[in-house]
Amino acid sequence: MPEPGSAEATGACAGEPLPPLIVALGAAQPPCKLSEVLLHIIASFHERPVSLREVIALLQGRAYLLLMLLLSLPFLLPIPLPGLSFLLGSVIALIALRLTLGQKPWLPARLLDRELPPKFFPTLLAGASRVLRYLEVMLKPRQLWLTDSPLLVQLHAFIIFVAAFVLLLPLPPGTNFPPALCIILMAGGLLERDGRFILAGYLAFALNVVFFALFAIYGQRLIQWGLHLWAGEVA
Repeated sequence: MPEPGSAEATGACAGEPLPPLIVALGAAQPPCKLSEVLLHIIASFHERPVSLREVIALLQGRAYLLLMLLLSLPFLLPIPLPGLSFLLGSVIALIALRLTLGQKPWLPARLLDRELPPKFFPTLLAGASRVLRYLEVMLKPRQLWLTDSPLLVQLHAFIIFVAAFVLLLPLPPGTNFPPALCIILMAGGLLERDGRFILAGYLAFALNVVFFALFAIYGQRLIQWGLHLWAGEVA
């Protein structure tokens, strides 16, 4: 029987160097391909509820970065999240906040032991398979100066935290897509030390600022127009 934490026990891949950020998060083995990790998740949690604690234990050293990426995917997809959107956004925000402060990621026991519905991950990953295939093909170590500096990593994590905070706001359906895309690009870039994805994440963040600024301006105007129209009908 393989020892806990060994490559055989966790399905870790061999022959790949560990990114510094992953080392800082406590990884004990080289990372596998994203598809291998996700297939393992589907096989493990297909027919029963699963807690975040179990998912983190399965993902090993890459747990928190992968968890932020995975929990952002539902916001890209037209799938219902009754009672889950606040939970998912909170987990992402807490992880990003710890990384922003230069601390090891941590989640309170109440969140770790919160169970997700049966088939949540299989349904999510099946719906997001095209996105995940794109990530696996495109992500690779490049422009390493963007991910090798602890200060820059903290800045990247802050961008994720701001985007996750937006996910927690009571916004209309469809407006979660821009911040979720920003989180996926940034988390993917940190996960595989891909500076181009990090830069794409900053571009997505800038577009988020423009989008929500316009949303606030024209949304307010629309509300005022509706109030004036209603006032005129009442009169």
